[in-house]
Amino acid sequence: MNQKTFDLPFIVFSIVIAVFGAIVGMQLITTLGITPNTSIIGALIAMLVARIPMQMFYKYKLLDNQNLVQTTISAATFGAANSLLIPIGLPYVLGMPDLIIPMLIGAGIALFVDGFILYKVFDSNLFGSNEAWPPGIATAEALKAGDEGGQKAKFLGLGILGGLVGSYFTIPMSAFGVAFIGNIWALSMFGIGLLLTGYSGALFGVGLNAYYIPHGMMIGGGIVALFQFISVFVSSKKKVAQDTDHEYTRTQVDVKRGFGIGFLLYIAGATLLAIMGGIISEMPVWQIALFVLYAAAAALIHEVIVGIAAMHSGWFPAFAVTLICLIIGMLMGFPPVALALLTGFTAATGPAFADLGYDLKTGVLIRKGVTTAEELFGRRQQFKSAMIGFGVAIVMVVIFADSFFSQDLVPPVDRVYAATIEKGVTGNVGMLLFLWAIPGAIIQLIGGPKRQMGIMLATGLLIMNPIAGWAVIIGISIRVIILKVRGPEAENAMFTTAAGFIAGDALYSFFTSIWKVR
Repeated sequence: MNQKTFDLPFIVFSIVIAVFGAIVGMQLITTLGITPNTSIIGALIAMLVARIPMQMFYKYKLLDNQNLVQTTISAATFGAANSLLIPIGLPYVLGMPDLIIPMLIGAGIALFVDGFILYKVFDSNLFGSNEAWPPGIATAEALKAGDEGGQKAKFLGLGILGGLVGSYFTIPMSAFGVAFIGNIWALSMFGIGLLLTGYSGALFGVGLNAYYIPHGMMIGGGIVALFQFISVFVSSKKKVAQDTDHEYTRTQVDVKRGFGIGFLLYIAGATLLAIMGGIISEMPVWQIALFVLYAAAAALIHEVIVGIAAMHSGWFPAFAVTLICLIIGMLMGFPPVALALLTGFTAATGPAFADLGYDLKTGVLIRKGVTTAEELFGRRQQFKSAMIGFGVAIVMVVIFADSFFSQDLVPPVDRVYAATIEKGVTGNVGMLLFLWAIPGAIIQLIGGPKRQMGIMLATGLLIMNPIAGWAVIIGISIRVIILKVRGPEAENAMFTTAAGFIAGDALYSFFTSIWKVR
């Protein structure tokens, strides 16, 4: 990789592309409630720019530089929409405008800490680069196909065409494509969860959310997953059999430092948020201490759970896990202002963690075959690109947030959080969460840390999309049949085609979303 990549023209181009990503992210999260995967868009822009017959654009012919461009736009999109606009939209909806600036500062801190932790723990035995990270594979295959052409371009092109056609007929082709890439056990549980939630009314006569079943199972699965994380960390010298052919580039020292420093920074951020938010004068010292510790722990746990789901399935239940953290905070007795700050701080972590994981997975595949030193250097370059994206995201939110709010445009999920805070937790919610945490914990325990069955089942239960459930189950079935008939040698073509399905779905969703906004 060119050590002089980050010259002034490249930085300026990165800022311009990040501005575009941030605007798209903010516009779509407020109007449609979604954040598009702009990685593929960034990759396509870089490919097109590379073909401009001017010397200043020749550097974009390098896959490494195209990868940096897609990392920047993706970071700006998720950073602006999920990690910043959602947190500051909540105090606006609650009628607490004086909390918007403190919340923006707190969310900005959480965003950068979120990215730092992922950078430090990526390709450790907890978040391995050999895991699926499906959107990362899709972007890498798109970049390589554009560079290599031949059979790879053919399979990718067929996949993109299939993704576009399927998406036109409202089939979630990203879910179908993921089924060919991710862990079969994890994805099977994910698909089952999607189907159970989608058809719970017809099967059981009542929605699962009415009894907090998905939330309770995520709590149970999440608690066991955290203990499994600790167990894997402690027994890191005993490699899991299936990982003996993969050499991790991050050591346990890196993981310890990443999570340790990250947690301390979250504590500092939560403390600053408590001071700026004015809750210090409203709560006793013991409750303030509890708030700071819980906010920091919730932010860390939130990103871990979101990261696990993203790593295995390419989907993550960030909104739902934030809601769970909010409900637990309500059960702990925090007042409304503290709950608003807690929810925004928690929501700021997770999406950027997952998205940077996708981008670094793309980088690993692009740099395949390089030395460890070259891989770490390339990853460090990507981290710099992500930081540019995050920085631009903050500036863009500062500039445009008032414009969105003046039109009463806020992320729809903020109204859910606000309604939950205003309504309060009544009845036997705590007992229901505890009750359904038990099967979630048992399933997670049975599956073990590699399959993450409890987390993935709960992820599916928290998402209302039964068609995606069918797409996952059918995709897994086809994958199993192909492997039995054609053998392991069919995997490469299958992965490239599946990446095309995901890319086609992302392209269709992106452009139709833009069209709807217009």
